[in-house]
Amino acid sequence: MNYQIICRSQIDALWELQKLYKAEIGENEPDVEGKARLAKAIDGNRIIFYGVWEENSLIGCCSVTVGFSTYDYMPSGVFEDFYIRPEYRHQGIARRLAQFAYRESGVSSLTVGCADCDVKMYQSLGFSVPLGNLLAFE
Repeated sequence: MNYQIICRSQIDALWELQKLYKAEIGENEPDVEGKARLAKAIDGNRIIFYGVWEENSLIGCCSVTVGFSTYDYMPSGVFEDFYIRPEYRHQGIARRLAQFAYRESGVSSLTVGCADCDVKMYQSLGFSVPLGNLLAFE
């Protein structure tokens, strides 16, 4: 397994995982305009995707969006877009991918917002410090 930052030239492989991820969680398949916006965000360093490859096949990904925290006056990150192809799950790949993304992103803290049904999974990946409630602005 090869863990690396997903570069712009690998957008087609990433896009295939994005479509699988959206289908699995019951969301609509993303459109071509979404792919263009994603490519622009990657090009502008507004989001960093990390992937795990088996030979030439992208089998998992996650992203970190870097911000800044006045808690410790250091870069902070939001972990999202986490997906591992089903046939590769329960092999420790997800935990290694999350650790790789944390190390490579250079953030001092990494947070994830998730559904109640996913809390135990994210805890098993290392997200173990509860920070209260996450609310989205309407």
